Amino acid sequence: MNNLVSRILLILISYALFSCTSSSTNDTNNLKPAVFHYNQPNKITSLDPAFAKSQNNMWVVHHIFNGLVQLDKDLELQACIAKSWEISEDGLTYKFNLRSDILFHDNQCFRQHSERQLTAKDVKYSFERIISDSLAAPGSWIFKGKVDEQQPFSAPNDSTFVIRLKQPFLPMLNILSMQYCSIISRKAIEFYGPDARSNPVGTGPFKLKRWLENQGLYLVKNPDYFEVNREGERLPYLDGVRTSFMEDKKIAFLELLNGKVECVSGLESSFINEMLKPNGALKSDKTSKINLYKSPYLNLEYLGFNMKSLENTALADKRVRQALNYAIDRETMLQSLRNNIGKPADSGVIPKGLPSYNSKAVQGYSYKPQKAKDLLKSAGFPNGKGVKPITIYTNKDYLDLTTYVAKQWENIGVRTNISLMESASLRAGMRKGTIDIFRASWIADYPDAENFLCLFYGKNGAPPRYTRYQNDAFDDLYEASIQQTDLVKRTALYHEMNQIIVEDAPIVFLFYDESALFTTKNVVNIETNGINLLQVKQLKEQDAE
Repeated sequence: MNNLVSRILLILISYALFSCTSSSTNDTNNLKPAVFHYNQPNKITSLDPAFAKSQNNMWVVHHIFNGLVQLDKDLELQACIAKSWEISEDGLTYKFNLRSDILFHDNQCFRQHSERQLTAKDVKYSFERIISDSLAAPGSWIFKGKVDEQQPFSAPNDSTFVIRLKQPFLPMLNILSMQYCSIISRKAIEFYGPDARSNPVGTGPFKLKRWLENQGLYLVKNPDYFEVNREGERLPYLDGVRTSFMEDKKIAFLELLNGKVECVSGLESSFINEMLKPNGALKSDKTSKINLYKSPYLNLEYLGFNMKSLENTALADKRVRQALNYAIDRETMLQSLRNNIGKPADSGVIPKGLPSYNSKAVQGYSYKPQKAKDLLKSAGFPNGKGVKPITIYTNKDYLDLTTYVAKQWENIGVRTNISLMESASLRAGMRKGTIDIFRASWIADYPDAENFLCLFYGKNGAPPRYTRYQNDAFDDLYEASIQQTDLVKRTALYHEMNQIIVEDAPIVFLFYDESALFTTKNVVNIETNGINLLQVKQLKEQDAE
């Protein structure tokens, strides 16, 4: 099927789906329904929250489901299904008091209305399902090793849910905001069986109308949604949400400029200069058509060293790894390759956007080519002499970035090659430890610095510890930090760990990412956040005709 025919079919299907789903107000005024249309370049693979491991799945799961807690635009925890919670003094027991007015979406899996009522038993079932060996869900790691093995979850009554931990772990509340922790209906899972992946039954602001895999996904407003705005008006405002799957971001941007798509996230390197000025602002000829929303994005871009495989090389000396960090002009890199979308990684592994980020408390790397040369000399490799050619393994999406780094390293005498790999092969090599130096990134699973520091904890496997880094002092601090309930003391431990990583340099720190969300002018109430999670329940459309 060619692109033109596919597009015509999508338009016809979209019209058919939404022409009969508008609110009563819109029917009365003969207005077409307000349907928000965004593009997702990566196809959705499952609508089951237990498999929401990537942005393409996470966004739609977030539209359909709710969790016990949620994050606001500032990444502060807010109530959701749980209206309040208590943590015991020893940090081992979390008690949640649930709302009693939440219904699952109206669906054929329910024989009577009362079965749609969400209770603590649904929460218990949802969490037990995530960690069950039979499901083998990618989200199983969030609780394993953290919750009590005998009785991790309990539901004393319909409105009370309890989590018991093996040891204190303060990031637990943030973990509960992840899409993996969305609350599902046991009846729906049992009713649909293997087809639950394509028949989601949640409590969220939107419910599934139709999913045409690899083509489009259509959601309609949940008339029974429980959340309201500050004025007491029921959310959501929109009548529906449509997701298209154009893999070519350049085409998606052209569709955005033509008003055929209302939202595109991220940047396309071959098209970035058409959209943005060198300083990162939207070009003047685009400002009348679209808006740009930027926000710190909890994503660390880096080059990782496999510390085990480099034990008998020049890179085993931390002075050489430090020199490679000092050799990179990150500001010029971001300006020339990303039009200043992103910030230089100047303060270790904790990215800008987290409360524990502090460029004064943790001194990272800046561009100091002479210091880089001095470090090489002190390590016994003057002007890079004696350092065997090194190879950076990357995928094609980051060829420009790694080429820039390679040229910078050549400037201090370190000969560098680049080896392109398919993304899946690259990840497999990182996991198995078969490649020495690799381009990688780490996007926060939840907004806590622990989620970045865990990349270097010696008892973790790969993932997340792709570098095979081992430092007993770091491990002791890490174990102390996850049991520390005092936030000030905990942050101090984070800074101490972060400085150790800067000193040992098991990675080359590149940049802290920023999200870039482009929308048409008719979309209002956009909220950006550090985890780049698209919020649609508060969106409105103006001048929609």
